[in-house]
Amino acid sequence: MYGFSKFASGVLGARTPPTLLLAGGLLATAAANAAFGASTAFPLLALFWGLNGLLQGLGAPACARTLTAWYPESMRGTFWGFWTASNNVGGFAAPILAGTAARAFGWRAGMWAPAAVAAGVSIFVALFMKESPEAAGYPPVSEPVPKLAPGSAAAAAAAGAAATAPKTPPVPKKTMMESLTQDCLRSPTVWLLALAYFFVYVVRQGVTSWFVFYLGARGVPNPAVAVSGLELGGLVGSLSAGALSDALLRKAAAAGGRAGSLGIRVRVVIGYASLTAAALAAVWALPTTAHPALVWVAVAGVGLTLYGPQMLIGLCGAEAVPKPAVSAAQGFLGWVSYLGAANAGVPLAAIVQARGWDAFFATLAACCGVVVLLLLPLVAAPSYSQKEARAAAGGAA
Repeated sequence: MYGFSKFASGVLGARTPPTLLLAGGLLATAAANAAFGASTAFPLLALFWGLNGLLQGLGAPACARTLTAWYPESMRGTFWGFWTASNNVGGFAAPILAGTAARAFGWRAGMWAPAAVAAGVSIFVALFMKESPEAAGYPPVSEPVPKLAPGSAAAAAAAGAAATAPKTPPVPKKTMMESLTQDCLRSPTVWLLALAYFFVYVVRQGVTSWFVFYLGARGVPNPAVAVSGLELGGLVGSLSAGALSDALLRKAAAAGGRAGSLGIRVRVVIGYASLTAAALAAVWALPTTAHPALVWVAVAGVGLTLYGPQMLIGLCGAEAVPKPAVSAAQGFLGWVSYLGAANAGVPLAAIVQARGWDAFFATLAACCGVVVLLLLPLVAAPSYSQKEARAAAGGAA
């Protein structure tokens, strides 16, 4: 239900105010959690748990659309990383909140406590969040323009180009389905990113679901504690990948700005995906007598390298399409990614049973290799905004 929700809410979010989608989704999720905690019969528990997944998918496309409106490309990776890191923070804090409430007041309180948090944040979003700078009374964001010396040839050329540039007629708004089909489903770039996302999520779900069993089979004491390194490493990975891609974008802009900004981020994804394969090999090669602290560090290394691609592919998808289509692109990418997560269940279990843990690690490393191969055609790709800017410059010339 969550995977379907990512797709449906992405399409819906192309024409729905992000604030309404995010605040409404949080409030409805709180209601579904509260209803689950108040239920006893299995059919009701199944119904409200399914609704929980369906409603939680409303948040990501709304946040993605808001971030692309508030931050220019040269800063977006850093703030996108902060947003994505909330997955790690929430994943760390939720068991503590729900577990403490359940131990103190019973299992139902374990559902009601997160519901109360979601309802409170929903009210905060509705009151204070602005979906764009224009909605807050500011001009729209734009990429910083290099300052030209007054009277210089470059300044004169820029002024002449601005004066002679043809006026662009307003672009008619597209329907939800037009935005999905024309800007997303017909884009080879979006398809390559989606397929890469599929294999990234096979690795992510494979690691989060199976590492605890692998480490337990290897005799690691308290494997649940060792696996906790994934989230902390993932927090660092999300932040570092976004900041690194922004730094490379600014460096390219200082050198003339002809490099494709989408391709620059894709190169970072390729680098992190390659390091993920190496980190998986390190966990696999650990001796059974390895100190628990070393095991924790190795697992954290997998989280650090893995969550970088997870974060950046979503950002690449947002920058590969027009801003009105960002929600649709995020919905499509999210749906495909969770198809990958679903394929990390029974298929990986069958591989482990038939071929053992060596085959498990070989499969995950092979998935990293497929990610690299899928993204190689995009290493020089410009973002959608770059394409528009270059087309306008060509028309003015």
